[in-house]
Amino acid sequence: MAILLITHSNDNESVSAVTRALHARGERVYRFDTDLFPTGLQLSLDERGGGRLSGPGGVLELSDVSAVWYRRNSVGARIPEDLDPQLRKPSVEESRRLMFGMLAALGVFQLDALETVRRSENKPLQLKLAHALGLEVPRTLMTNDPEAVRTFAASCPGGVVTKMMSSFAVYEQGREQVVFTTPLSAKQLEDLEGLDLCPMTFQERLAKKLELRVTVVGERVMSAAIDSQAMPRAREDWRREGAALVEAWKPYTLPEPVHARVLKLMDALGLNYGAFDFIVTPEGRHVFLEVNPAGEFMWLMRHPGLPIDEALADVLTGRAARRLGPKSTPQQG
Repeated sequence: MAILLITHSNDNESVSAVTRALHARGERVYRFDTDLFPTGLQLSLDERGGGRLSGPGGVLELSDVSAVWYRRNSVGARIPEDLDPQLRKPSVEESRRLMFGMLAALGVFQLDALETVRRSENKPLQLKLAHALGLEVPRTLMTNDPEAVRTFAASCPGGVVTKMMSSFAVYEQGREQVVFTTPLSAKQLEDLEGLDLCPMTFQERLAKKLELRVTVVGERVMSAAIDSQAMPRAREDWRREGAALVEAWKPYTLPEPVHARVLKLMDALGLNYGAFDFIVTPEGRHVFLEVNPAGEFMWLMRHPGLPIDEALADVLTGRAARRLGPKSTPQQG
């Protein structure tokens, strides 16, 4: 039997770390670097869902797969860019459909199933469920209506910040410029006409004492804290100084009620992996911002040394509890 890891050739060291943890448990691991498909890796399926993968990692009979870690997808990346777009687009799409069809037909545990990940990525759903489960969430407005934003901002005495629901960057002279969480000034609130081209998310601005990354694998909750207020450019979004702060992350213990509600949110979403972001206010309130069902974690294995790779290996091998689907949650108005 084998654990199938879905990733790409340029993924970071986290895949190797989880692979080592799986090997230590006596498991065979087959790495499917999706950027090699279809140009450098072959996948065959039959009408019964059987088939095989063949590539740099050798041959894998799909009947030998016992579990899947779906981490990253870059199918079709090496199909030549100069191919006629009328041909390249359907080539990528057919390749994606074959790979996702394989995953759907396998009938084994997946961390996490694609449909679960896609559902869980929805920020409005996350906030609604978190609120219903008793987690504190910031007042939020997601809209393309400038007047609604101004009305919302007027009701937030501490000001508002804006962010995107998806990861977003622009490139200037080859340099990546990431769009971070940003406070809105009174002048910026006067000029919101760009919203007719792109909706945005607006939230009340909260004072911060700490920011948390809470990584949940199965039933295991591992928390780390950063003093984002120690560096001026990191005060609104610690990622602005992510490299400078990487060694400053410290272990953190969540209050038990927050710990329990985090696990309930994982149950409601049906996730086996989730990377949560929280703000801790100066008064000690723990405010939920979001959960990323495929968030990065490698830096937290180094500082402060969270055993996320071991936890993932335990769930993938069935040594730790698994979630097999979302559970219902109480509805609140």
